[in-house]
Amino acid sequence: MPATHDTAAVLAIGDELTLGEAVDTNSAWIARRLARRGVRAAVHQTLPDDRRAIAGALRQLAGRCGLIVSTGGLGPTDDDLTRPALAEALAEPLVEDAGALARLEARFREIGRDLLGANRVQAMRPASARSIPNEQGTAPGLAATIVQAGRACDVICLPGPPREMRPMFEAHVEPALRPSGNRVIAGRDLHELGLPESVIPERLGGLMRRGRNPVVGTAAKTSFVTCKIRFEGPAAQAPAALDDAERRVREALAPYIFGAGDDTLASVVVGLLRERGETVATAESCTGGMIAQWLTEVAGASEVFVGGAVAYSNEMKSACLGVPAAVIAAHGAVSEPVARAMADGALARCAEAGRPATHALAVTGIAGPGGSAPGKPVGTVWVCRATAGEPADARLFHFPGDRDTVRERAACAALGMLRLRLIGRADARLLWERA
Repeated sequence: MPATHDTAAVLAIGDELTLGEAVDTNSAWIARRLARRGVRAAVHQTLPDDRRAIAGALRQLAGRCGLIVSTGGLGPTDDDLTRPALAEALAEPLVEDAGALARLEARFREIGRDLLGANRVQAMRPASARSIPNEQGTAPGLAATIVQAGRACDVICLPGPPREMRPMFEAHVEPALRPSGNRVIAGRDLHELGLPESVIPERLGGLMRRGRNPVVGTAAKTSFVTCKIRFEGPAAQAPAALDDAERRVREALAPYIFGAGDDTLASVVVGLLRERGETVATAESCTGGMIAQWLTEVAGASEVFVGGAVAYSNEMKSACLGVPAAVIAAHGAVSEPVARAMADGALARCAEAGRPATHALAVTGIAGPGGSAPGKPVGTVWVCRATAGEPADARLFHFPGDRDTVRERAACAALGMLRLRLIGRADARLLWERA
């Protein structure tokens, strides 16, 4: 009976991977492509260039999974051992594949080179295997089936370079995948800013219970949390199941879900501003222009982003934003009065330039590692959102982490405050905010 591909093992082969000299990007890509077709990558394993280790892994995993996909080890050198390892796992000799040899010879003629003996080994395959054409390189892939105790497992061996591996996977592996029934693995990612990850399970209740379908998991990023909704089952049931789970997550974590999928906080803010016909300016100190950078990375930001100032020194805070030197002297650069004055100054400068801004975001803080003062440890940041015609909203944050982490979290807090104002929830508090 042909193998059923409900679960798969993904192997990455190469000493450079096990020694940490290179990063394996192939396995994550393959796992995502398998999931789209309803195949769960249940095992990820990295192996050295060792024939016995590779053969042993193939035999062991063939008893657990219906599919094994490996990358690497198909080149022409002595340390490319996937080919003989597969032959060992199959208990078969290597034979020359006439079709693969002809393609190799043609490939070498195209590039004006002679086919050397070292390259000829790439036309070898285990006796029962078949070669998979490689249109981008010289190393053919291999496809074989290992049968243990009456259970079949398909083995696919692909070259390591992604520019060769990916087209081969798409053309020759994906069309042949055989998950049982019309099964899919589908998911949605929802991004949350403002709640600690630790309180999310309580809010979501049974949605995170293992064994539930769909099930919700969380992945903590530097400044926000992604809630990952995953469904496994009949394709016809997926849309309704995911819709219901997404609705429940959004309701439970409101108003902190800011986006989904590829959304960024900046892209969401730009979209909200565009919908409302409003604009924003920035006045940044410790974030050094990070907010402005994020906003301008979004296509169409010119419609809503008026401009920004990086006023890092006290003198520039006064010269560029009109912050009174006396206020800085009395309260310090990292203070509520200075944050408010920076935001008000940004609004004023935009109006003077003839391009008024609806909102201004100001950030001043101590990113570290030095610069702390009594009552103002590293991570102390004041963020102010000023909106024309409204009282300014200034908040104190104490962000944990190193310099880069503090700066990123401060920039996210500023955009998060603006987003909450734009959706009518300016009253909502954010993580790491102090009263």
